[in-house]
Amino acid sequence: MDINAFIARFEAGLASIENIPLASARTRYDRLCQGFAPPTPAGMKVCDEKLESVTVRHFIPTYTLPGYVLFIHGGGFTMGSVESHHGIAASLAQQLKRRVVSINYRLAPEASYRGMLADCLNVANTMKPLAVVGDSAGGRLAMDLAPLLNHTVLLGLIYPPVNGLNEQTLGADAPLLSREDVMALSPLCPQLSAQLCTPPPAAKIEVLAVEYDPLTLPLEEAVARWHGKDTQVGYRCAKTMVHAALHAHAHLPEMQNAWQDFCQALNKRLMS
Repeated sequence: MDINAFIARFEAGLASIENIPLASARTRYDRLCQGFAPPTPAGMKVCDEKLESVTVRHFIPTYTLPGYVLFIHGGGFTMGSVESHHGIAASLAQQLKRRVVSINYRLAPEASYRGMLADCLNVANTMKPLAVVGDSAGGRLAMDLAPLLNHTVLLGLIYPPVNGLNEQTLGADAPLLSREDVMALSPLCPQLSAQLCTPPPAAKIEVLAVEYDPLTLPLEEAVARWHGKDTQVGYRCAKTMVHAALHAHAHLPEMQNAWQDFCQALNKRLMS
């Protein structure tokens, strides 16, 4: 599969969930994302658990180092689940050789952003993670979760929306994510209207972006501001890739290479 084939297939999948009931759209979105995921690694244990009112999915590699890593899925705060991002979370666990806990937080419009963040906080307070990794909207939640924890965590941010998003700060429209799509996130996450994006209170942050994504330009500017503020920031950008391409990392060499580099950087920081 090349990136154009991925875009065409994902666009068709997104088109199929327009103007249908939200519950059905979410189910189709999960299936769409799952259609690009590689098989769960051999020997990996996968099990679901309910922590208070929040369902989580554990990914336990055959050989497991101590400590937990939380994974917060994307989906624009209205879509996504442990099902849609199963392949990404499984790959993360396999590459880090650590137990990954994927959070099935509540979604909008049923829940507010504060409610989503509360779900993530409840899980984090129970698991006491070494690292929090978030994809897209989940990356935003990871950033806002960090200051609420009573310990410092390593942050892994995968093309998250940062503060100060507007018509002047966004990059150009790109396949699978337009500037209009991004602006529609603002009512769902009030923090996005803040003008400055100060670094989350994490001593170490790893960031993964893609070349064609209106979120990349403001993200790069935020990363530049984070440098030199007692924060160690690693950054890499997958050339020719688009938002959501991480779902198909097993089929797209550029995305796979950037993803492996991102995971290796996380692992190096966890081991230090």
